[in-house]
Amino acid sequence: MSTITFSTAALDLADRFRRARQRTLELVKPLTPEDMMVQSCPEASPAKWHLAHTAWFFESFILREFLGGYRVFNEDFAWLFNSYYQSFEVDGASTGGGKPETAFPEKRLRSSFSRPGIDEILRFRQHVDEGIERLLERGAPQEAVQRIALGIHHEEQHQELLLTDILNAFFTNPLRPTYKEQGSGDRDKKLGAVALRPMKFVEFKGGLREAGHAGEDFCFDNELPRHRVWLEPYELATRLVTCGEFADFMRDDGYRRPELWLSAGWDALQQNGWRAPLYWTKVDETWSIFTLRGEESLEQRAGSPVSHVSFFEADAYARWTGLRLATEFEWESAAASGPVEGNLLESGKLEPEAVSAEGDGAGVGQCFGDCWEWTGSAYLGYPGFQALPGSLGEYNGKFMSGQMVLRGGSCVTPKAHIRASYRNFFSPETRWQFSGIRLAK
Repeated sequence: MSTITFSTAALDLADRFRRARQRTLELVKPLTPEDMMVQSCPEASPAKWHLAHTAWFFESFILREFLGGYRVFNEDFAWLFNSYYQSFEVDGASTGGGKPETAFPEKRLRSSFSRPGIDEILRFRQHVDEGIERLLERGAPQEAVQRIALGIHHEEQHQELLLTDILNAFFTNPLRPTYKEQGSGDRDKKLGAVALRPMKFVEFKGGLREAGHAGEDFCFDNELPRHRVWLEPYELATRLVTCGEFADFMRDDGYRRPELWLSAGWDALQQNGWRAPLYWTKVDETWSIFTLRGEESLEQRAGSPVSHVSFFEADAYARWTGLRLATEFEWESAAASGPVEGNLLESGKLEPEAVSAEGDGAGVGQCFGDCWEWTGSAYLGYPGFQALPGSLGEYNGKFMSGQMVLRGGSCVTPKAHIRASYRNFFSPETRWQFSGIRLAK
């Protein structure tokens, strides 16, 4: 297996590694140790667990295998902070510490891990970071380099999940704490009159198109292989659906009209009592929306993209308008020619923002950032798809059933993490993610 020296490429990888690891620590600075224990819904994990699991990934898939003389920080962590890698257990990679003859702990129990404490987890992270640095300095095998790159992108995924989970945790807290205070004048700007960009549609000719990742840069296995798809002529909206527009759907009894809903969606609505997007609260006939920056009125958020809706809600809204959701390939074809720019994590806004009428607004805007966009495409492997070998093959491939594809990233997605070919996926009833709606026809 070929190796690299500590060349420019290795230095770039080491710098990207350090920055990604440091950003995770920056994201938890506003949190108390008690905040980091909360697991407020089945999809979420405690912040403390995110800190440990991302270190577990680097130790389990890289340091154990490629760094000679590496000392495992704590053998129990190998099974305690595993997430869903069943074959990692089968392969015997985690065998120490007196682990009981059962699978790793159920996800719903993660909030009960009062031990190890946060100080020990931070020492674990530092121990792992030092190991990766030593591996790169010695000249890492190419397979190790590729896994470090995967680990960095895995860390960035968990940065987004960490903020998503904290929003849910703070919403379920009766005190409704704020993760990040509003900046000076932010609320006043939102209360002022905003000229919202009108929703228009951009025509695309369709035809035979290429889809999937191109080039030598990093991508996940589910973005490959690049292949051809046929697209009929279509149109995409120039922006995302706003909170104010979704409120019109609600006022027209959108949540009470079964003819607008897929059968499974209507069942989910009935079982969960949905009457509005997640984090919307009605008091005295007035709606408010909870964000990482605190509670805001619907009036303040009216021009901002509606977020935290399920695929079923997005699909019902599209049916209500007489339109539909884009397919993932329509979206990718439209977004592939533009730069990765938008309201992403680096903006520091941490909430979807309105698109003003300033500028021509002629093209498809908000492709990247603000909200993940539900598509009408089921999450399946591309023709010729091959998962990564070994336990890492469980990263994406095992979920190719019962999931829908989302595209474009959100206001808590790191810029370096997203690209036009990136495929996110969740079950259609998922609402805790920053997920929104773009119309197509």
